[in-house]
Amino acid sequence: MPAIATLTLNPTIDVAYEVEKIVPTHKIRTTREYYNPGGGGINVARVFVRLGGNARCLYMSGGATGAALDGLIDRHQLVRTRIAIAGPTRIALDALEHASGKEYRFTPAGPTVSEAEWTACLDLVEQTPCEWLVASGSLPPGVPADFYATLARRMAARGVPLVLDTSGDALREGLAGGIALAKPSRGELEALVGERLDSVAAVAEAAMAIVRAGQAGIVATTLGHEGAVLAHAGGAAYAPALPIAAQSAVGAGDSFVAGMVFALASGAGIEEAFRHGVAAGSAAVLRAGTDLARAEDIARLLPQVRLAQA
Repeated sequence: MPAIATLTLNPTIDVAYEVEKIVPTHKIRTTREYYNPGGGGINVARVFVRLGGNARCLYMSGGATGAALDGLIDRHQLVRTRIAIAGPTRIALDALEHASGKEYRFTPAGPTVSEAEWTACLDLVEQTPCEWLVASGSLPPGVPADFYATLARRMAARGVPLVLDTSGDALREGLAGGIALAKPSRGELEALVGERLDSVAAVAEAAMAIVRAGQAGIVATTLGHEGAVLAHAGGAAYAPALPIAAQSAVGAGDSFVAGMVFALASGAGIEEAFRHGVAAGSAAVLRAGTDLARAEDIARLLPQVRLAQA
């Protein structure tokens, strides 16, 4: 049974509602209220465990909302290690409007973290036993942009591959540490390279440049409703999006990471693992709210995932 650890520096309590119509200043009555533990690494762990793996969640949290997050993680029966901080854990809101079919997402920046707090986190993660480490999500205020690069070097010294799913300066600096698998979205990759990537071929070339530079062994770039692109030493491949009706985009990227890493940790080849990632990301959008991908949906969608040359 594959075992991983996940790191979430800026977790959330994910609150999801459904509403008939969003109207300014009016009190809006909601239905189908959901509360889930959120943040990239926690989401990855939730899906990874559903697939049959073992995952330990490491996360920084504090305040009354931090205690509430602990309870939500326990409800999902996840093994957890909380790194206490002074600032309160953030709360993110997702609202699905029935009248338009549109989804509205509100995500705060998160609490400011002190140097002593993020240093303690780094030291604890370095000592955590695992076969793979998934670092996913944004850096909260106060954490330096090169945090993930430092983490990558420390894990490499232990022989533990690091999977990184982040954006902006955290992604740019993190790649300098040498990553086993990077999972940017198209927008995140465009911001990284500083240009528009208007075609699958352009995305593939930008991702392959990262592989050739030795910054990441594998780059899997998600393209939303257009599919995903894989780049590794063996070349580039493209998986068109599956023809499904999307209910929510929340957690699709995290589900993708969980599916791909589960397959890699189980001994699958890179392209087969990529297919699992695409199936998991697709499964996540089938359900409204923050429920993430379900194992039965992933298994059903996997045979439909086809790869072509990018």
